[in-house]
Amino acid sequence: MPIFEALAAPCHWRPSPLAAGPFAGLQGGAIASLLTAEVEALAGSRNWGTAISSAAWFLRPTPMADLRTEIRVVSEGGRVSVVDNALWPAAEQEPCATVRVTLSRERAIEVPGFVEAGRATADPTRYPARTIRIVKGRQWFMDAMEARLGDGVAWFRMSHEIIAGAGPLSSVLGPADWTHGIARPVQNVVADPNPNLTVQLFRRPVGEWIGVRAEARWMPSSGFGAGGGTLLDAEGEIGRVSMSVVLVPFPKPAMAAG
Repeated sequence: MPIFEALAAPCHWRPSPLAAGPFAGLQGGAIASLLTAEVEALAGSRNWGTAISSAAWFLRPTPMADLRTEIRVVSEGGRVSVVDNALWPAAEQEPCATVRVTLSRERAIEVPGFVEAGRATADPTRYPARTIRIVKGRQWFMDAMEARLGDGVAWFRMSHEIIAGAGPLSSVLGPADWTHGIARPVQNVVADPNPNLTVQLFRRPVGEWIGVRAEARWMPSSGFGAGGGTLLDAEGEIGRVSMSVVLVPFPKPAMAAG
């Protein structure tokens, strides 16, 4: 079952409960995946090539409601194309999120003296499965994937499609969106939402597993931070991920009346 259901009207979508985030609205990785997947779905017919980069901005919380999208071609032709896609609640006028996807036609290039790094095959299933219990009593985006952790890499395998026919880059964005949380300097003291997400791939992932070798830096005196890391599949590195982080104090529990 896809995480987003296509409605009768073109570019209209209904999110399933699996698109939800831990707080209000949808998870950023689900949103970025939907917007990028729509662009990838058009790439073949438009001769854009392969999606190699997606930069998403989360402008405000996206509600669990029917949604609409709008694709706009920024640059098309030659070897590289740039395409924007934006997201709105179907009944509203202010956008919630936008992505800019860079696509390129593949072309083999001979580079004298260059030797591609050897690949060492990994088996994520040899690590124990991890259950992340942030949300109770309902489904959320983490329930759409299997998670394992070992040797400094967090591994994820999506168990549901974002949309029917989603491409390779959009399948990476959901796991990549957890990067800043994997490497938190401390746990359970502040929330650290990411207002943006950028992923770049230098080759297509092989197989179902996506790994993140993550790092994060916080500056509590400013309330900012950053997350980033190396993206992998079972055969080695495939790209990079980065995002900004905004530190937000957890709400204080209400005091009982004396």
